[in-house]
Amino acid sequence: MVKDRSHRHLGSTMHALDEPIARVGAAVIHRQPVVHPDRSVFGYAVRGVVLAPDGTQEPEQRVEHLVDAQYRILDPDLLTGDKLLVLRATTRIFLDEGDVPYAGNGLVLEIPGELSAREDAYDLAATLKMAGYGLALGEYTGSSRYDRLLCLVDYVKVDVVRSQPELAAIVERAKNAGATVIAERADTKERIGFAMECGADLLQGPMFERRGSDADRPLSTGQVQCLELVRLLSAEYPDQDAVVRVIGTDPELTMRVLHLVNSSATGVRRHIDSVRQAVVLVGPRQLFALAMASIVDARAAAVGPLWSVLTRALTVARLTNSDEGYTVGMLSAVASHLRISVDSIIERSGVSDSIANALRDQTGPLGPVLAAVLAHEENDTAGVRAAGYEPIEVAHTHLAAIPEALATATALATPVAD
Repeated sequence: MVKDRSHRHLGSTMHALDEPIARVGAAVIHRQPVVHPDRSVFGYAVRGVVLAPDGTQEPEQRVEHLVDAQYRILDPDLLTGDKLLVLRATTRIFLDEGDVPYAGNGLVLEIPGELSAREDAYDLAATLKMAGYGLALGEYTGSSRYDRLLCLVDYVKVDVVRSQPELAAIVERAKNAGATVIAERADTKERIGFAMECGADLLQGPMFERRGSDADRPLSTGQVQCLELVRLLSAEYPDQDAVVRVIGTDPELTMRVLHLVNSSATGVRRHIDSVRQAVVLVGPRQLFALAMASIVDARAAAVGPLWSVLTRALTVARLTNSDEGYTVGMLSAVASHLRISVDSIIERSGVSDSIANALRDQTGPLGPVLAAVLAHEENDTAGVRAAGYEPIEVAHTHLAAIPEALATATALATPVAD
């Protein structure tokens, strides 16, 4: 565990979200959730990569100065909220010479495999440990040459894409040394199950799988009601009376819309008790997000899934410059979260053919954008390019959406009554 949160090297308070990013020679910042088996968020893993002209990743040590430059202007609290930051260390950081972004909710430095192989790796890791940082050993393969670090690190990261006997042996070796094991590339139901069978404690990958389950699970009455609200809001000219009626007949939706309109974030000067007035003041996009908050059951203590849903929705919306993009991003994430097929959510939400095609097989005018965003969430730069987008553009748009999505998710999360 991280015992002490050092304030060493606070760095700049500026963050990359407000900085122009060059398209050549700049680091692409990747961020993935690290979650418990129940998908509750433990922290966020952040790393920088630089792409070569052919789209492949440049060797880390060749371009670390570019990654360091991006780290210096990151605002970790906008990337991780109230969760732990797991930051992949560069050589300068490992040598205790580079600025480390201050993370108010805790920082773990991930030691890459190449740095772990240094002759002085133990002494350098011990220095960071004494300074109060949590440590994670990256790319652990069970090799005895790295065992000397196991007594110092809090976490060990392993790639889940390997044979079961091999992965089980690696996990056992790390856990016997007292480390918590994080399984990377846990991005499908099969890989997640495989990692858990082998004893992994935490999972790293996109919050949602690519597609919902082929066998739809039953939806609650409240979730069906929320999807009906989505259907109404997706119309070219939403029927306001019908919207008010759907919200007014659902206690959960009524509570959430009144809570939202009367929160300080809306700037309303007088208390609003009328659902009809609240619907007008909140507006269609916020109502859409509110419906999603009810579907994913977002609460103040666990806004992670809703944060991810809204981040995807905002990213697709900004890349397409359209409200339809917002709907595509939102519904694709919700289908995966609910583990229902996209065909089911298309039918229940009554969206247009353009949105349906994007959700079903990433075709049509909106489909390639969704494909690019999904690939970015999986750290798949080749997939982003294959969809017709530049990874740096998608990465920057995604980063810029994160703080707005967090603010909205926090506002929509209704406190749980004791």
